[in-house]
Amino acid sequence: MDEGSIRKKKEAQNGSTGHIMACQTEDQKPAKATVLQKDVGLLSGICLIVGTMIGSGIFISPKSVLLYSGAVGPCLIIWAACGVLATLGALCYAELGTMITKSGAEYSYLMAAYGSVPAYLFSWTTVMVLKPSAFAIITLSFAEYASTPFYPGCTPPVLVTKCLSAAAILLIVTVNCLSVKLANYVQNFFTAAKLFIILVIVVAGIVMLAQGRTENFSNAFDGSTSSFGGIGLAFYNGLWAYDGWNQLNFITEELKNPYRNLPLAIIIGIPLVSVCYVLVNIAYFSVMTTTELLQSPAVAVTFGDRVLYPLSWIVPLFVVFSTFGAANGSCFTAGRLAYVSGREGHMVKILSYISLKHYTPSPALIFNGILAICYIIPADINTLINYFSFATWGFYGMSALALIVMRYTKKDLHRPVKVPIVIAGFMVLVSCYLVLAPIIDKPELEYLYCAVFILSGLLLYYPLIHLRVKWAQKLMSPITMHLQLLMEVVPPEKTE
Repeated sequence: MDEGSIRKKKEAQNGSTGHIMACQTEDQKPAKATVLQKDVGLLSGICLIVGTMIGSGIFISPKSVLLYSGAVGPCLIIWAACGVLATLGALCYAELGTMITKSGAEYSYLMAAYGSVPAYLFSWTTVMVLKPSAFAIITLSFAEYASTPFYPGCTPPVLVTKCLSAAAILLIVTVNCLSVKLANYVQNFFTAAKLFIILVIVVAGIVMLAQGRTENFSNAFDGSTSSFGGIGLAFYNGLWAYDGWNQLNFITEELKNPYRNLPLAIIIGIPLVSVCYVLVNIAYFSVMTTTELLQSPAVAVTFGDRVLYPLSWIVPLFVVFSTFGAANGSCFTAGRLAYVSGREGHMVKILSYISLKHYTPSPALIFNGILAICYIIPADINTLINYFSFATWGFYGMSALALIVMRYTKKDLHRPVKVPIVIAGFMVLVSCYLVLAPIIDKPELEYLYCAVFILSGLLLYYPLIHLRVKWAQKLMSPITMHLQLLMEVVPPEKTE
């Protein structure tokens, strides 16, 4: 092949990069390299973890955990145990994240440990279902709390909550596309707001306990469930409220000094959330019986009405803040996963492109937002949570197993953080339990649908990624070019 043919082939592979760059004059070229910048410090990292974990779960899931556990005592134990599990899992991720300093969390770890296929199946499932459905769940919770004051005495119309949820998604995606620093400022503000309302609830609960409101704790284990699957479902719902402990690993490449800040943010953030969750549940039970808590449409709001009146309005207001902040964190990290998988060739290349003006992965963020809006149309929060927990804990277990595998297959990798291997083994067993127990106790078709969807990604993997059929590249080339020109994005520069 002559030199001219080689040059033309390279130009075709690069898509439309030349079209964008040719439109720039010398003084218009970006001063910084076209890569995602290291703009996330320790404080922002802690706020991302805390802010994403504390969303709507602590204000909604107490009912689900209590329903499946059956009594106050087991409910509080499960909340505390979920905090321990989240901390142990995050410690495993601290080793993985400081050993493999690539963004993408599980995607990068599965790629390093098992190869391309498991990593692809994770990105396929997470980018297409798990991340956008989580984004949709959180914004629907935001919409429900935000619209309730305008419909006193009745439930807000479904159309109103869905439209408000879609508006929140559009706003959050816009903020994240405009600036990483702006998204961090938003995250930090709303994290401070949610910690404030949790402090208010905890202090109010302590006051009630001091006044002798301890009757709900006298027979705390009466009515406890002994069902194997019931306990698993209680952990499902509790761990959904804790989900977010791995979010910082999605943005490792944008973290300042990840060897220090990643484990430090985990050590500070997750125990803080665990303590908050347990104390908030104790505060709830100081005011409400188990029956009242299960019948409450919004536990935190009911608590505020009984304890904080006439200032009870601050509870739903700050719950709105809390859910909005969690949605912002979810969007922030979801865009990075789509970006990394696109960069590795497991998603369409346009998802790996970066805005020339704002240095954000705007195509990936917009794609995640579009999918989230699609998920709110037929929204059923409980079904989405069950899908979310089932598939997610399967991948958590595979990542914990990856840590064990790489202890033997990649001994030469530098490990600034090294956790006892028994912790990783324990997390693998816990993950297997959380995946299998509800299926064994109560088999449902939803679990089969989830497994089928995950494996269906192989139908696209073989021709489009493994074989790289030419017709697909010819089809995507003009689409990529026009989208690139429309959004003013370019491929990231390769860095060592």
